[in-house]
Amino acid sequence: MKEDWDESRGGEGLFEDLHFPADDTSLFSDFSTPIASLQGDIVWRRPQEICQSPVLLPDNMHQAHAKQGLLGDCWFLCACTVLLKNQHLLDRVLPPDQPQWGASEYRGRFRFCLWQQGRWAEVTVDDRLPCVGAALCFSRCHAPNAFWVALLEKAYAKLHGSYERLWAGQVSEALVDLTGGLAECLSLGSAECLSLGSADCLSLGSAEPEEEEEVEWGTSQDSDRGRRRRLNLNQLHAVRDGCSLSCSTHSTPAGGSSELGQHHAMSVMEWVDVRRTSGGTVRLLRIRNPWGRRSCGGAWTESGEGWSSVDPVCALSLQGRAEEGDFWLDEAEFVSQFDDVTVGYPINREGHLQSIYTGNVLRHSTQAVGRWVKGQSAGGCRNSSGYATNPKLWLKVCQSGEVLISLLQHRRRRATATHYAQRPPEGANNAKHQHYLQAIALHMWKVEKKRLNLGRALSSTPCASTHCHAYEREVVLHGHLEPGYHLLVPSTFLPGAEASFLVRAFSFCPVSLSVLKAPGPSLPLATDGEEWETSVLRGAWEVGTTGGGSRNFLSHCRNPRFPFAVCEDPAKMAVGANNIRVGLRQNRADTDLHPIGFHIYKVPEEEEGVPEPTLPRDEEPVASCVPHCYMQDVSLACRLPVGLYVVVPSTYQPDCPASFTLTVAHTIHRRVVKSQERLGRSIQESACRPQTKGSLMKLLKLRPRGRPRGRASRRTEPTTP
Repeated sequence: MKEDWDESRGGEGLFEDLHFPADDTSLFSDFSTPIASLQGDIVWRRPQEICQSPVLLPDNMHQAHAKQGLLGDCWFLCACTVLLKNQHLLDRVLPPDQPQWGASEYRGRFRFCLWQQGRWAEVTVDDRLPCVGAALCFSRCHAPNAFWVALLEKAYAKLHGSYERLWAGQVSEALVDLTGGLAECLSLGSAECLSLGSADCLSLGSAEPEEEEEVEWGTSQDSDRGRRRRLNLNQLHAVRDGCSLSCSTHSTPAGGSSELGQHHAMSVMEWVDVRRTSGGTVRLLRIRNPWGRRSCGGAWTESGEGWSSVDPVCALSLQGRAEEGDFWLDEAEFVSQFDDVTVGYPINREGHLQSIYTGNVLRHSTQAVGRWVKGQSAGGCRNSSGYATNPKLWLKVCQSGEVLISLLQHRRRRATATHYAQRPPEGANNAKHQHYLQAIALHMWKVEKKRLNLGRALSSTPCASTHCHAYEREVVLHGHLEPGYHLLVPSTFLPGAEASFLVRAFSFCPVSLSVLKAPGPSLPLATDGEEWETSVLRGAWEVGTTGGGSRNFLSHCRNPRFPFAVCEDPAKMAVGANNIRVGLRQNRADTDLHPIGFHIYKVPEEEEGVPEPTLPRDEEPVASCVPHCYMQDVSLACRLPVGLYVVVPSTYQPDCPASFTLTVAHTIHRRVVKSQERLGRSIQESACRPQTKGSLMKLLKLRPRGRPRGRASRRTEPTTP
């Protein structure tokens, strides 16, 4: 996806990104992190203003590694390490042959490709970078004249909305965003999962993820440390050259340094098995600290006693491999110092994933998208009676083989009072995080598609599951599956929790994913004396005619217009109740959505008889579903007085062709007549004689001729084709 952006030319004719400007709106979101203290001190400079002869990558690639600045994004910098180990991945993220400083084609503009929601998105930034004085204040390379890390960090910040939103995160998320592959977090501890019932578990952590403990230096506190697989480095031997490893700590280890007790993430550069002079072997791991300094004591420091136990030539060779910020640990020290290890799956030059469990190349992949919608498909976990309403997918396995299935939810941003940078009053209770996740899980059943009894299948034990609902962006299932159909049910822990998701399958043999078609959208829930009457309308945005775009464009008045009337006086309703609900659905694939929204205008009295009332350019809408979102469906509930209105659906940019469906529902109040009918009374009336035990039994034995015995009272469970 190539993003839309405007460009303006400075005095030197260099590109300036208007969508991510060089000011505080790109730095801060809500001043909830320590970098808020830098407001007013940051200046923006281009690389040629910072050093002489700037380059993207240095000649010595060892000097290309990232060094963390004042921003707590070590989780992102650890993921960047995988790009330097794999040139084909680096070329995917940073397309080669871009004009650099000193070239005649240089315009101060750089392109990056980042994986988002199932596809690669192109992100363009200018090269104005935040500095304090004459030096970069955020991430940089060890080589002072190399700027690929600083520019990639800016592109990633633009994708998230601001630099401040990069403070604290998960290494696994950044690895997926940079590679389009998979990453799993493995435990070095033995914590158990907290059980919340017989059918499901909720991971350790707060029920409200935004209330997590404040973290330092860039790793968000782990919310699912129970039930994770334990790390076994021996199992990773087949993929040790291609996989990415990073380690993180969440608590101060006994006897550990203070730096390792600050929720920090580091990269595992390599591990080797070294023979001791006294016999036996010891496993050593080389760790790189993004802070650029060695931060751990122990037996394997430069003058540590551990080196005397191995061959001096080997010891000298290993110590010579340590770059700036590197240090060595043996496996026992490693397990005691760190809590978790994140493993990024290897990806070969053909773009195929390699299993970290078997080393097999998974040459086949497929994906499908879906949503949990409150009142329709957000059924909650298996404890909930609405579990069967969750989205369901078919996984067809053609041959017996290894399969990886992941469930990835799209992170939602919490709205703040304003995105623009304004210092909040002293003592304000700022949000610690601007984004949140649902607790999610994935369950799978082996079924016969043509004979599926859905209720019976879902009440049985799944053949595989992610066990715990976890506040993670992505959860992964791994197994060896037999040919046939498997039913997948992604769910959130709480019923009614809304989110969009992506299901991906990677396999050794061919597989396919398809979504079970859900019933149409449910009508609004009615209360006593209230009914909803719904109109379904269809239209299209067409290039040059009805594709007018948003209100930012003069062509907005070209959009389709759908009049509707409000006849019921809202004064008769409960205070605060809504009497109008409007929904807009674009008929496009989830992977190719336009940003859509709509406005509702009051029709002037003089135009109430006109089929398509005009839209004055300066008239403000009475209600709006904005901002425009890359969503399949958008909706709005509001309270409108009696009158004639017109709803105007639009895409954000003009001339974006698509067909759409518009639903307008409004309340109708009727007198409630409550039925008093009971089974016993209806039978008595049909028998036309007093009810007695004997007469009732005779009545129940009567059956019309030709009807099979028992057919009338038998209940059948719903089945799917």
